[in-house]
Amino acid sequence: MRPGLRRRYALLGLLSERPASGYDLAKAFEGELGSYAWHAGYNRIYPELARLVDEGLIEHADEGARGRRSYAVTEAGRTELRNWLLTPRTGGAVRNEPVLRLFLLSALDPEDAREVLRDIADNSERQIAELGEAMAGDTPVSPDGRLPFGWLAAGYGLRQYKASHDWALWALGELDKVTRRTPTSHP
Repeated sequence: MRPGLRRRYALLGLLSERPASGYDLAKAFEGELGSYAWHAGYNRIYPELARLVDEGLIEHADEGARGRRSYAVTEAGRTELRNWLLTPRTGGAVRNEPVLRLFLLSALDPEDAREVLRDIADNSERQIAELGEAMAGDTPVSPDGRLPFGWLAAGYGLRQYKASHDWALWALGELDKVTRRTPTSHP
């Protein structure tokens, strides 16, 4: 999927929560959404908003001071977002730089590989603490009876960081096993 399409659906998703200006949307991408899921800058957001208006997927909701426009998703936009969310991803390669780095980890000398793995374990541990604190307590419900935006993604992130932490500790153990082995000589 083209990055522009991902940005398109991220914008539709944000606007399905509530109307927002381009500035508000850019701030959302600078926050948790951009940190954990998908980033888009001002130079990408405004042209995409114009395309979404042209396609009838969003509309101008309000115009405020200094020409600040807010946008709202239309029923066609909600349908488009729903169809995308319900359509399983098929075909095409997944491009994931962190996983590529893990594939190539064995190219490093063992001590450098350990440093990378310790960094993954330490970072994961920090994220587990941060997300665990944010998710402590009862499940929140919005006034309209929905889970707040990002709640399920935060739960996914928490579990991903736990898995990354466990994996990094396992991988360090695997490196230790190899280091403890003595090379065998062949006759």
